[in-house]
Amino acid sequence: MFLRRNRRVVDGESYEYWSLVETYRTAKGPRQRVVASLGKSPGLDPAHQRQWADLDRLLEGTPPAGVQMALPSPNFALGESKPIWAEVDLAGLRVERVREFGQVYLGLSLWRRLGLHTVLRALLPPGQEDVAWDLTACILTLARFCGQKSELEVAERWYAQSALDDLLDVATDQVNDARLYRGLDALLPHKDALCRHLQKRYESLFGVRFEFLLYDVTSTYFEGQAEKNAKAARGYSRDQRPDCQQVNIGLVVTPEGLPLGYEVFAGNRTDVTTVEDMVRLMEEKYGQAERIWVMDRGMISEENIDFLRGRGARYLVGTPKRQLRQFEAPLLEEKDWTEVQPGVQVKLIRHPDEAGGEIYVLCKSAARQEKEAAMLELRRQ
Repeated sequence: MFLRRNRRVVDGESYEYWSLVETYRTAKGPRQRVVASLGKSPGLDPAHQRQWADLDRLLEGTPPAGVQMALPSPNFALGESKPIWAEVDLAGLRVERVREFGQVYLGLSLWRRLGLHTVLRALLPPGQEDVAWDLTACILTLARFCGQKSELEVAERWYAQSALDDLLDVATDQVNDARLYRGLDALLPHKDALCRHLQKRYESLFGVRFEFLLYDVTSTYFEGQAEKNAKAARGYSRDQRPDCQQVNIGLVVTPEGLPLGYEVFAGNRTDVTTVEDMVRLMEEKYGQAERIWVMDRGMISEENIDFLRGRGARYLVGTPKRQLRQFEAPLLEEKDWTEVQPGVQVKLIRHPDEAGGEIYVLCKSAARQEKEAAMLELRRQ
């Protein structure tokens, strides 16, 4: 999609407006069609006419007042419907200020349909600033959505090359790196409220119950001394930078990868010591009923298992390798295996002493066997 600037002369008076144009493929080659016309111009086809005042409705997926939105005919893309043609004087064409539109329009539409503009406006009411904090947060989010832009790159290049100045009504000269750098500081006190809002929105859209949660820990390091960060410390570095101070980040996500919440821990804290804090925090915020925790073996200790049992929590966790020896016989047996996907087989067995009523899921993976064989061969070489 892209924006097309149009000019019409009616009764001797010139009118300008913008069209949102979509390119699509047909058997006879690429064609273009007008999705919406944005701006005031007499004589436009009422079926296509839209005003800039209707932009909010378009972004949120609701039709403007008195207009019923309809999808194109299924046969339109096949060229069976009569195409819309326009005569163009090529000598009068010129390129003016080319801007990126499709990505930011999609991102802004998702932002609005998630209701983030509403919740942030309530959490961060506008004051005397030129650019409200909710708009700053929107710009930062869209920049990440469109390609992991840094704040400096957004201010110096990306924002001016996008169509956001028209879509958000924020002039390019009002977007600076200092304002963007402070944006996350303004959002941080409202982290929990934002997470709750997104959870409810996701629940209403897809009907999920968040009964299946995955938890893991990662780290991020700092260049410099980080003297004002009380949690910065040296610890196990997943980035292979033990020379730098870091913090650990515990993240809880759904099986689809939707983040539900996160907490920041000291950089020298081990993964296994974060489990109790994270489970308590998530239960306090989102409840405890019918939830299954999924964690890798780096999170597991006898204390953590006892903690989960004591709370009546259900869990699916990686078994430490030292405990796998007691399952040698079941692993070697060829019976009772079920193939759950190509190359992966599983077998369910109960704990040998029935402690805790646990069931173990034994897995055999052809890809894992090939990987371990390659690693052993590499070591021998």
